[in-house]
Amino acid sequence: MSSTPATPPAVSRPLWQRLLLRRLKFLLGVVVILALALGGSYLFAPQWLLRANVTRQAMAAHLETRTVQAGDTRWSYYEGGEGPTMVLLHGYASSKDVWLKVAKELTPHFHLIIPDLPGWGDSSRSDSASYDIDAQAARLDEFVRALGLRGVTVVGHSMGGAIAGVYAAAHPDVVERLALVDSFGLASKEKDFARSALAGANPFDYDDRAGFQRATALAFEKVPDVRGRFVDVLIRRNQRDRAFLDRTFDALRLPSQYLSVQQRLDQLTMPVMGLWCRDDKIVDVSALDSLRNGLVHAAAISTTTLSGCNHMPMLEKPEQTAQVLTAFQLSH
Repeated sequence: MSSTPATPPAVSRPLWQRLLLRRLKFLLGVVVILALALGGSYLFAPQWLLRANVTRQAMAAHLETRTVQAGDTRWSYYEGGEGPTMVLLHGYASSKDVWLKVAKELTPHFHLIIPDLPGWGDSSRSDSASYDIDAQAARLDEFVRALGLRGVTVVGHSMGGAIAGVYAAAHPDVVERLALVDSFGLASKEKDFARSALAGANPFDYDDRAGFQRATALAFEKVPDVRGRFVDVLIRRNQRDRAFLDRTFDALRLPSQYLSVQQRLDQLTMPVMGLWCRDDKIVDVSALDSLRNGLVHAAAISTTTLSGCNHMPMLEKPEQTAQVLTAFQLSH
């Protein structure tokens, strides 16, 4: 008579292994939940992810978001860093967030003020008010006075460069240095972009993903890889703000606007620096010649050109842009 061998008793795992397995299962569960949450946010609320990424970048740059009422505008702005004060102004259809990569390099050495210009970003807007270069320069004066700023370096990109130049010409007592980055408002060789803009179409209007790609390609040498649902958020913003975008763009077509800095170059007495992308498709690099030739009373003149970028050096070449701005500040 045969007998079935007895099953050996189960070997109990050591306590450390059981604890490790529990922790791994817990972490796996957390990863799954996060993946589902992020996936759901991407599909149904991609604007939350965009805002979270901006918040992360601002924290990395040691910037805090502040607000102040100045004139007719509730200004939203970043502030952070210690040292000499730099005021950074963004361009058309942009916001203070465009400077975040550069700000990360600058805050260890400088005190930064980076506003959303009136009408843009999180700053307030009035449907009945003008937001051309002259009106914005007047508002900038109210903002600077509200913060009690003196002896600052003002840096302006594109439309923000024109505002910075007009403001500096009127307030040399406040602006110690002026830096123009691929700036609007100077005479330059006419490019396809300028001819199209003057013909009446706003090339920065778009209603679908293909239109977003086309508009982005105007300003970047290499179009950023933005995922589809994030592009959809930007399309909705563009459509929501279309009336303001077109009204402001129409105002910038006037000679008093696209030559606003050119007509005031002889009034600039502080050190002035021009920084341009060599292959700028929107404002030709020949604007640097106009800048150099027109600055007859500037205390110092310097110019720098960067390769490998188009109209957005602060995004395409942030480290180099920060280095140029730092050198300009320290040399004067």
